[in-house]
Order: sequence, then C-alpha cells, then structure tokens
Amino acid sequence: MIHSMKRWLAAALSLTFVVTMSAQQVDYSVVAVPEESGNDFIRITTDADCVCLPQVKRTKGHIDWFSNRILDITPGGDYIAYLSARNNTTNIFIKDLNKQGGSTQRTNRTAVVDFTFSPDGRYLCFSETRGKTNQIFRTDARKGYVCRQITNGAQDYSPVYSSDMKQIFFARLEAKNVSIWSYDVSNNFLSTYSNGMNPCPLRNETAFICSRINAAGLSELWKINYVTGTEECIISDAERSFTSPIVSPDGRWVLFVGSSRIVSGNINYLNTDLYVARLDGTEMTQLTYHAADDLSPVWSQDGKYIYFISQRGSATGVANVWKMTFNY
Repeated sequence: MIHSMKRWLAAALSLTFVVTMSAQQVDYSVVAVPEESGNDFIRITTDADCVCLPQVKRTKGHIDWFSNRILDITPGGDYIAYLSARNNTTNIFIKDLNKQGGSTQRTNRTAVVDFTFSPDGRYLCFSETRGKTNQIFRTDARKGYVCRQITNGAQDYSPVYSSDMKQIFFARLEAKNVSIWSYDVSNNFLSTYSNGMNPCPLRNETAFICSRINAAGLSELWKINYVTGTEECIISDAERSFTSPIVSPDGRWVLFVGSSRIVSGNINYLNTDLYVARLDGTEMTQLTYHAADDLSPVWSQDGKYIYFISQRGSATGVANVWKMTFNY
C-alpha cells in the first residue's frame, strides 16, 4: 500500500483543503451507512466555517493521508478548536459547543499546520510553516495573538504537552526520517527519543504512543517508554496502516485513524476510518465505515463521544467537524 518512506512522509506532513477523489465517484451525501447503526452522528460546524480537510492521496493500490492533529477540545469540553482555511491562510478557530453561532479566530498567522490544547486549556501549542522550515509556537488559548516560539530552524510538527505540562513532545523530520523529540518547558532543553510521529503522551507514565513505519512501508502504533527505552508495538496489520493515536480520558482506550477497503459490486475503494482498541492493542474495533474520509479524531472529556473531521453528509464533499457516540 505505502511503498516508500519518502512518499509517506510527504503525504503525512502536507496539508491541503481540496477534496481529493479517486477515479471512482464516491457519494458523501448520506450521514451514516448501515454498518454504523447504533451510533448517532451530529454535525458541529457549517460549510461557512471552512474546516480544513486533511489531505488524502489515493493511487493504485495504496492510500496516504495527513495524520497530524488539526482538531482538539478543551479539557472542560466547552470549546472545540479546528483548523480553518480563509483568505489564503490557515489558522486556528474556536467554537463554543454550548452556543449557536460562529467561531472565534485564535491565531493570526499564515500557515498553521497542526495544534493541541495544553492539559489545563490555557494554551494552544501549534506548528507553522515558515519558508523552508516548520516551527513550533505557543499562544494563549483565550485572548490575544502574541506567540512564544518554541523551536527554530527545523521541520517540527505535532506539538503536544505532557500531562504535567513539563514537556512538549513533537515530531522532527530530518532527511527521510522522522523522530519524536521533547522540549523541557523549565530550561528549554531539547531531547530526542526514537523514530516515530504523532506522539501521544500517557498520563501517569513516562511513555507515549506514536505511529511508526515498518519494513513493509505500513504505519503501526507503538508504545515507547522514554525513560527505560522499552518499545512495544501495540497495533499492526499486514494490509492496513494506522496513525493519529489519542488515549481516552479514562486511559482504557486508544482511538486512531486506519486504512480500510470498501468493496461493493464493481467498487474497490481504499478509505480512512476511525478505529479503537484497548491500550495494549487488544479488542481492536473499526468504528466508522462511511466512504468519506474520517480523520483527526479527539475524545470528549467524559469519553462518551468522539469528534472528528469528515465530508460525510455533504453531496459536494465539504469537510465539517462531526460528533459521534462511543458505545463501549
């Protein structure tokens, strides 16, 4: 499916906001398909919100997609942030989930790539493309546009705070390899750990889950203890790739994006869907089956819902933020 590290990284670390289609015409207009019965799907944004759609590239026999997080929710669950493409720029916008109405712009940049909230909800940590580099910044999540620069002169992505807010983990692309680094908030010290991307730090553990490419060119999910150096593959498949891990608030589940195949009549279509598994990789279950691209998932604070980006429900393939129930 994915035949080279270079091409996979190019797809994973680039972002476009135009629906990409295969030669087959796919009907996105339905909200849900029969395989998703028992789940409720609610659209959170409108087409006017200009929600960015992570890039998905389909060519004969394989599928690549942008795996970085461009959707997040505040710890209190009252606000959701998403990446929006407006006026030839990409910026973070925040929507109040308890009110009807528009969104508030939270960054005033040119090319924001990805972001996350800090565990206390006070900050947004994001990366932005600037010339030939991609750098990490931090800004107040509630007011102002003032940003503090965290990294400089490299290709850095996917910033995410540790639960104690003492470190910011991120992925750094160097030549054809990508690895997980951390920034120490107290002394500005940088550390490097292991190959991988999409870091997701675990609560109460000196470990993170990340995605990593195997010898066959497919992406797996790994658990890395960055103190002991112990590395464990928790999600792998001979035909599918998995990225974008995010652990449930109760620490029992890991939610992620995976490739899938839709076969119906003359249609044989590679797709991206949402999956869930226990933290040790057992009980893996596919959650979505829609022909639209379901990407960038995050949990609600109580773990009862999942928010994600998809073109489902749109006859013209426009992306929006959706909310679905988690019935496990």
